[in-house]
Amino acid sequence: MTGPPSPLIEDYLREAGFWYVAMIGRGCKLDPKLISALIERWRPETHTFHLPCGECIITLKDVHLQLGLPMDGDAVTGSVHSADWGAVCYELLGAIPDNINGGWIEMGWLRDTFLEPDDDSTELEKIRYARAYILQIIGGYLMPD
Repeated sequence: MTGPPSPLIEDYLREAGFWYVAMIGRGCKLDPKLISALIERWRPETHTFHLPCGECIITLKDVHLQLGLPMDGDAVTGSVHSADWGAVCYELLGAIPDNINGGWIEMGWLRDTFLEPDDDSTELEKIRYARAYILQIIGGYLMPD
């Protein structure tokens, strides 16, 4: 995910509410000193920033305002009623990774399996690529641990 998302999946990312997250950092310069100052004030034991004006916490509403992610509504995957993660992967992505640990999928597998669509790609291939792209956003940017 070194470049911007393919224009062929823009509508899918917008529909899922991930378009603005996919565009984070594109053409934006980060201030390392500001980031360092925030990191120094973060207290992991309370999940708050300790600032001169008092404690500050990041809420779900803050995430919504900053990233444009929807707070209400269905999950990106819809409702999943199966404990068989291979079946869930196949249903949503059309492929099953060799190594599924619980619900975890390796980011390298997503990158290697789902190549960027081209004009000859079917609608289903574009949808599956968009889903894989969203999983990479979640696993690579939003919750990389």
